[in-house]
Amino acid sequence: MTFHGRVGWQLRWGCTVAAVLGLVGGCTGSPHDAKPSEGAAPTGAARTPSAPSRDAVAAYRAMWSDLTAVSAAPDPQAPRLEEHATAGALELMKYGIRKAVKEGVVTKGTPQLAPTVVSARDGKVVIRDCVDGTHWLEYKLNGKLKNDVPGSHFKADATVQRTKGIWKVTHLYMDDSGTC
Repeated sequence: MTFHGRVGWQLRWGCTVAAVLGLVGGCTGSPHDAKPSEGAAPTGAARTPSAPSRDAVAAYRAMWSDLTAVSAAPDPQAPRLEEHATAGALELMKYGIRKAVKEGVVTKGTPQLAPTVVSARDGKVVIRDCVDGTHWLEYKLNGKLKNDVPGSHFKADATVQRTKGIWKVTHLYMDDSGTC
């Protein structure tokens, strides 16, 4: 089980799983079609992000930190997973952790993130990222690499929402390995 497309596991179907569980409504359509909202600064433009955008990106980064830590010692019931994720994103991460436990693998290293805000309004921020998973690899419990497939870069789309004053990732979609 990999969260980063390293061995071809795709979280794309996670939208299906979450939808079946009744947890998400934002996985319809292709996240690849997300475009910056009207009035948003184009990619690379000098613009100071708003406080909500900064807070949402911080929550997104914290979710990855949580996932990275829990993937190193897989426990699908780890309370840390719930600190920065909820709904479909949380269920997707728990599924991945359960699969890692079943396969007897741990993930070591750290993914490198480069999130950008696609849109931000009404307590909801959409983020697009090109995650560098080249140094976030799966290992068997004996310490050897799970396989000889190198890590790669992959596109990730997330929705972060503010509920009861707390920003959490609610939707998470990770594309195929090599998509960015």
